[in-house]
Amino acid sequence: MMRLYALLFMLVALPTLAQKAISPKQIQAFDQYAARVRRDWEIPGMAVTVVKDGRVLFSKGYGVREVGRPEPVDTQTLFACASTTKAMTVTLLGMLVDAGKLRWDDPVYQYLPELQFYEPYVTRQVTIRDLLLHNTGVGGTDFFTSAMTIPANEMFRRMVLVKPSYSFRAGYVYQNTMYSAAGRIIERLMGKTWAEAMRERIFQPLGMTRTVPKRGYIADDNLTRPHVRINDTIRAIPYGLDSEIGSAGAVWSSADDISKWVICMLDSGRYAGGRLLTPATWAEIFRPQTMVPDDEYATMQVLKPNWFTYSLGWYQHDYRGHKVNFHTGSLSGLTAITGQLPDEKLGVFVFGNLDHAEGRHALLYKTFDWFALGGTRDWSADFKALYDGLDRQRWKAEQAVSAQRVADTKPTLPLLAYAGTYTSPLYGEATVTVTGDRLAFNVNNVLTATLPHWHYDTFRGAYDKAWYGKVMAQFTLNPAGRIQTLSFDGLTFGRKP
Repeated sequence: MMRLYALLFMLVALPTLAQKAISPKQIQAFDQYAARVRRDWEIPGMAVTVVKDGRVLFSKGYGVREVGRPEPVDTQTLFACASTTKAMTVTLLGMLVDAGKLRWDDPVYQYLPELQFYEPYVTRQVTIRDLLLHNTGVGGTDFFTSAMTIPANEMFRRMVLVKPSYSFRAGYVYQNTMYSAAGRIIERLMGKTWAEAMRERIFQPLGMTRTVPKRGYIADDNLTRPHVRINDTIRAIPYGLDSEIGSAGAVWSSADDISKWVICMLDSGRYAGGRLLTPATWAEIFRPQTMVPDDEYATMQVLKPNWFTYSLGWYQHDYRGHKVNFHTGSLSGLTAITGQLPDEKLGVFVFGNLDHAEGRHALLYKTFDWFALGGTRDWSADFKALYDGLDRQRWKAEQAVSAQRVADTKPTLPLLAYAGTYTSPLYGEATVTVTGDRLAFNVNNVLTATLPHWHYDTFRGAYDKAWYGKVMAQFTLNPAGRIQTLSFDGLTFGRKP
């Protein structure tokens, strides 16, 4: 009998031990660490929220919305969720699964027949699940949004021209356009735009009153500006356009609002008024489903997980014997990261307004250590050393490219011979004009650069928008000695007669 009492005491005591109160001192120390991460990584503005056991444990803004201006970041300041939006799009699809309107393994052509692939059998076989797992065989197609402005349906039409970079379902390459396709399927089955569905089916039930499906919906000025580092100086840059592939990464939210989403996703899709998803659909979304290469994130060099996978809109890996669900988001000049330690009911979301400020990863794992697993590792210092090393490698690679330049060469033809219009059924149109002793390039009225001669028939220099970096343009000649093709930053165009 005494043994039974002891067992009952342990069963009652275990939840109490698992939910040990977080002290104010512990919160203060985490706050100080987050502030140091912002300084170490020179992030102008940042917002962090931590939730545990169904409530907000910590929420705070740091720094400023725009460098050189006084307006501070607070917990209501809007930031880009970027690709963490994908999990929200998947949740809308899960609602359609629960309603019996689609199945994860339904062929895509049943709902989106205009999406055609290079290999016809892929067009017939690709499923809703494949769209979400980045395993269709199609490599990155971000040129659809970075080098042109075309509607999503035109992206789908051109997809048939994109040669596969690996065999269907035999690899992994991150793909934004497929999540755009998922958004169009949602629209057709729900009978409303993806943005309307997002507001009505997720934001409103969760009480996310400041969250918007696209930046264009923001009605006040408490939002951050994007920033990049140009020649060691951090500068604000213009906002990008609200993308045609919004369902892949267009949502904007605040620390206070996004905490409601994090709590819901930790609690099997439940919220105060009901459920977004059935338990079975929620579990399927978080089930690891395809392997991810370790080089997908540089941080894995430090973490060294035993496994690294992707599910439906979430990455997973093991960390100190626990499963982690996480996802990053990156737009030009803006960052986000969210992560869960589900068996500890612990979640975190970090926003930043500096391009690829990877201090976000440090706060993810410090949250897990500080509020659940214990440990004092300085993740910011370790990840800073990692990324500083990668920056040095990139600098050396740039020096190696520069060293390949052959001095004292001239273009094969007079500069005027290179001027003209170049076209591609996949990449659109590029025009070339002569400006003094340079060639000016305009790709789809989106990418522009005025480049000096580098060597032979190659021109190289900076984009007009300096934060885009450097670009190389190479011409080839046909056997008759006339210009045949232009390759601009890897996009190949044929000379228009």
